[in-house]
Amino acid sequence: MQQRAIVWLAAALSAACLAGAIVPAWSAAATAAPATARSLKMIWGPGVLPNGSSAFPIYRRLGVKVFQIELLWDEVAPTRPQNAANPGDAAYQWPAYLDQVVRDAKHYGIQVSLLVQRTPAWANGGRGNTWAPNRPSDYGQFMAAASRRYPSVRYWMIWGESNRNPDFYPMPANSPAGPRRYALVLNAAYHALKAVSRSNIVIGGDTMTFGNVHPPDFIRWMRLPNGKPPPLDYYGHNPYSDRFPRLKGKPYFPGARDISDSDTLESQLRGTYHRTVKLWLSEWSVSSDQSNRAFAYAVSRRQQANWVTAGFRLADSVNYVAGLGWYDLADESASVPRYLTTGLMTSSFQPKPAFYAYQHAP
Repeated sequence: MQQRAIVWLAAALSAACLAGAIVPAWSAAATAAPATARSLKMIWGPGVLPNGSSAFPIYRRLGVKVFQIELLWDEVAPTRPQNAANPGDAAYQWPAYLDQVVRDAKHYGIQVSLLVQRTPAWANGGRGNTWAPNRPSDYGQFMAAASRRYPSVRYWMIWGESNRNPDFYPMPANSPAGPRRYALVLNAAYHALKAVSRSNIVIGGDTMTFGNVHPPDFIRWMRLPNGKPPPLDYYGHNPYSDRFPRLKGKPYFPGARDISDSDTLESQLRGTYHRTVKLWLSEWSVSSDQSNRAFAYAVSRRQQANWVTAGFRLADSVNYVAGLGWYDLADESASVPRYLTTGLMTSSFQPKPAFYAYQHAP
């Protein structure tokens, strides 16, 4: 979950309710996900633990198939490159930590998915970094450079929670203007990534349960100037909710799409693209113990484990969910005001019941 979204998410979910030494105690008998799982088991979390060691041995024990992490365009390209599609251009400042994450993931047999967002000022007329680029081709060229920099990465998410204007501007409420602007960015990224490698999988949409433009409207309005929907391989969505995950006929609330609405979301996408569009459910979780700055509700640790089991079983029970991602590995420290408690582990990296539920999930 992107940190700048946390306060907004807390308010939105509340409204929806009204409408050192790190020694994880893993079980020696625990097993990883079966090879026959239909849906990829994904996670957000740190690449490096507080003691400086790699987090990937933990991810391997958990059976993680895809590790998700951000790549921030504005930080990599603070000045305009001369040859933007070339990762070796002198303007680029590729983060060393991400190079290490990609290497570690490959070593432990885990794939990486990169969420690429945030526009440098030179590309959007000096506006804030969540404003769309003036020329979508600038974003596309950066995606080409990133794909060449990280050739082992196959999964590419185009922006995050793009139906919310804290994360993607312009996104005026209940208007097609924002989805149409996003469609141009997605189109540029798709063609640039496929030109580098046809094996690149482009994940578009990347909406959240609700927003300035709710997911059903976002999909309906996400159109190119010729009236067609932009190309994509998977549709990304963060299906947060305060209800226990199970497929139901009734939507979460009008316009919203949570994890239990995955079938409804897929049906609309199939009608839009005239084919099955797999869902990339990038971020999903529930807090244990106490409410916090992101969620106005919480469940017990045992109930959190039950949510994990149910969510991943739901994802694996259908053929249209490409992957489900948990946010995140560990709780925040209690020293952080209204600290997050969505982790599979405590802030001292001791497993919670949810850890073992995730480990045994399909």
